[in-house]
Amino acid sequence: MAEGSSVQSHGVKMLSLVKKLENLKAGLDNDTYIDVILQSLPPSYGPFIINYNMNGLEKSIHELINMLVQYEATTPKFASAVFVGEASTSEAKGKKVGC
Repeated sequence: MAEGSSVQSHGVKMLSLVKKLENLKAGLDNDTYIDVILQSLPPSYGPFIINYNMNGLEKSIHELINMLVQYEATTPKFASAVFVGEASTSEAKGKKVGC
């Protein structure tokens, strides 16, 4: 996953790859899929990964992706990037004030 891209779209891509591996009867367990997903995240998700591993969380792939989406939405450095836009002023341009 590239830094700054959506973790939700990355999660959908990873789910698709998991389904393909299951169809090929790869024989991988849920923990392996979780590890691959966590390792595919950029460095900005480091605090999430540390927290996940230290707390010994055992989640399904869907639960992990939902947790990642929530983390992205509630972490200030991710949330501020979502609301980037152009500022506007309430004053009319070119008008003289107080004349």
